[in-house]
Amino acid sequence: MGMDDPDIVGQLEPLRRYARVLTRNAEAADDLVQSAFLRAHERRATFRDGADVRVWLMSILHNIFIDERRSGLTTAARERAWTDLQPGFAAPSGEMAVRLSELRNAFLSLSQEQREALHLVAVEGLGVAEAAEILHVPSGTVMSRVGRARAALRNFEEKGDASAKARSFRLVGGRDGQTDR
Repeated sequence: MGMDDPDIVGQLEPLRRYARVLTRNAEAADDLVQSAFLRAHERRATFRDGADVRVWLMSILHNIFIDERRSGLTTAARERAWTDLQPGFAAPSGEMAVRLSELRNAFLSLSQEQREALHLVAVEGLGVAEAAEILHVPSGTVMSRVGRARAALRNFEEKGDASAKARSFRLVGGRDGQTDR
């Protein structure tokens, strides 16, 4: 890469997280990130100076995922495998482990579109406009998907027992710092 090429390697972790949300499979996620890096390298001349490299790379990654999904490379087996995976972090113990497992299942029960939008905005901290660019949908669609996802997770929290209110999770918004309960 030359001096004017974007620093794509510095975006590895955000890309891996997003790829894992999309694929629900660690190996498939790594393959997707590798494909995105390869395509980004091949098309580095298309990167606009001043553009956000993370948004550019996530858009590439998202497009590859959609292309693979359309061509039938992702399967229902990946869906089932994801639910059997252990989380990629140190497992908490006791009640918190149960709550995290419940929240994980609630997140996974969201539609693909809602999971994608919520991950980009709440986990990656992207703004609505950036998420819309990655997903190739209008900003209003992203806001709607995030809103429906948050409502579904709030509904999940409210259906818990009486002590759930004291231990509920906060869903954090995009760069504007808004929080949602």
